[in-house]
Amino acid sequence: MMKKLIQILAIITLISFNKLNAQQFEYKIMTSIESVKAGKKSLASRSRLIAEAYGVNYKEVTIVRDKEQDNKETKGTRGYIRTKSYEETKLLKLYNVGDIRFENIAANDAILVSKINDLSNKGWELAFVSSSTESYGDEYPNGMVYTIYIFKINNFRELSLKLLS
Repeated sequence: MMKKLIQILAIITLISFNKLNAQQFEYKIMTSIESVKAGKKSLASRSRLIAEAYGVNYKEVTIVRDKEQDNKETKGTRGYIRTKSYEETKLLKLYNVGDIRFENIAANDAILVSKINDLSNKGWELAFVSSSTESYGDEYPNGMVYTIYIFKINNFRELSLKLLS
């Protein structure tokens, strides 16, 4: 009888520990962007590092569509989605009329590393990086280069560290 009770308690303890130790992540995105607009005699561009200042709940602007439903607008408003509150860090231009500006790339890298290290010190881990370019084609040499940095933090780990300190 006592042996069965100990086995049941051990199983309950293991199940509880597995639930507590489950990976629960929160994600954060940061984007570096360089827009390029070619003029007749100059090359205008802007470079920025953009990060959200606060989140938006996707459920408040999402509906489920099916075949019987008419084409109604998504619930919520664009004003709710669009934020005027975000972190914007100036970066130096990557290009000028004559060439690539390598010293600006090095300076931008230093800024990015500083931001990544700051997030890392706060418990965020760089999980994924995705980079792309967009342009209108040969006739319109305007475009942009952007890189998306996705960070994650283990909420359970951070909560445990806070409780221990």
